[in-house]
Amino acid sequence: MKKYLLAALLAATALSASAFSTAELTRILQKPENIQGSFIQYRHLKSLSKPMAATGKFVLMPKRGLLWQMQKPFAATLRVRSDGISQWNGKGWIMPDTGKMPGQSRQIKLFLDLIGGDTQGLEKQFDLKLEGSAQKWTLQLTPKTLVMKQIFNHIDISGDSVVRRIELHEKQGDKTDMQFNGITIGNPPDKFAEQSL
Repeated sequence: MKKYLLAALLAATALSASAFSTAELTRILQKPENIQGSFIQYRHLKSLSKPMAATGKFVLMPKRGLLWQMQKPFAATLRVRSDGISQWNGKGWIMPDTGKMPGQSRQIKLFLDLIGGDTQGLEKQFDLKLEGSAQKWTLQLTPKTLVMKQIFNHIDISGDSVVRRIELHEKQGDKTDMQFNGITIGNPPDKFAEQSL
């Protein structure tokens, strides 16, 4: 009888563990047409006693890109799309010379995969460990490619129907902590965001 109970318990545990998969997480995170909110980003450097903080707002359209509008400590507006990162100069979008930054396209893809929840893209470079449920989950990424192993120890992402927090733990001991607040889903973006993305 104990064996049957143990087998039933193990089966139930396996079912509950497999009920929420990375494929399901991707489906949830890529469902909204757009996500808007504010962010606070802390950059912890080993050489500094206090973290550097940056705040602003963002608009994410999972299939189109990300508009990142930093307001403090200074104003800067960035657009992240599959074709690259560009900066708004008040009149138009300026793209930096990507030839001088060969790793930029990889970083762009990684950031869009992180915030947009593309686990298939992430699985190419990381081992994924997903815990929790659709209502509250954590995803830990451990690098498996040589390039990512040189940059990160691990990346922790957490959220619910959207990504709420991303922590980048870097190889040299620095850490970036991004927290997303005041999130709205599906509200029409303003004209600037719509035209930019």
